[in-house]
Amino acid sequence: MFGKTHSTKTADVEKKWLLIDAKGLVVGRLATIVAMRLRGKHKPSFTPHIDDGDNVIVVNAEKVVLTGRKRDQKVYYHYSGFIGGIKERTAKSILDGRYPERVVVKAVERMLPRGPLGKKQLGNLKVYKGPDHPHAAQSPEVFDVAKLNPKNSRSA
Repeated sequence: MFGKTHSTKTADVEKKWLLIDAKGLVVGRLATIVAMRLRGKHKPSFTPHIDDGDNVIVVNAEKVVLTGRKRDQKVYYHYSGFIGGIKERTAKSILDGRYPERVVVKAVERMLPRGPLGKKQLGNLKVYKGPDHPHAAQSPEVFDVAKLNPKNSRSA
C-alpha cells in the first residue's frame, strides 16, 4: 500500500555546478536561495544528514544590494576572545573594503546548520568579488536568481 522511505547514500549524490551573478541582487534573498541549493533541499532526494546539495559559484559579490539603510546601519561583530576585544564593522566598510565577498559568505553561513555538515556544505560555496572565476572546467550552468522573483533584484 505504501512505498518505502528513500534515504540517499553518499555514493548516490549527484552534484551540479551553478553560477550566480550577484550584480544588483538583494543579499538576504540571494543567501536564502544559495543556502537552499547548498543543503540540497530543492531535490526530491533530500536527506538531512547527507551533503547532497550543489556546488554554487557567486560572481560580482561586490555589486550586491542591501535594502533600506542597512548598508550604513548593519553592523558585523567579531570577538577576539579577550576582555573588551569585541570589534565591529559596518556593511558599507566591508563592501567598500578589500574582501566585499564576505558579506555574501556570512549571510549564507548563518542560514546553514551549525556543525560539521554545515561547514562541509559551506565549503561548496565559492564567492568572487569580480566577474571572473577559476571554475570554467566544471562547466557551471547559469542560474538566474533575478528572474525568480522581481523583488530579488534592485538597482543600487
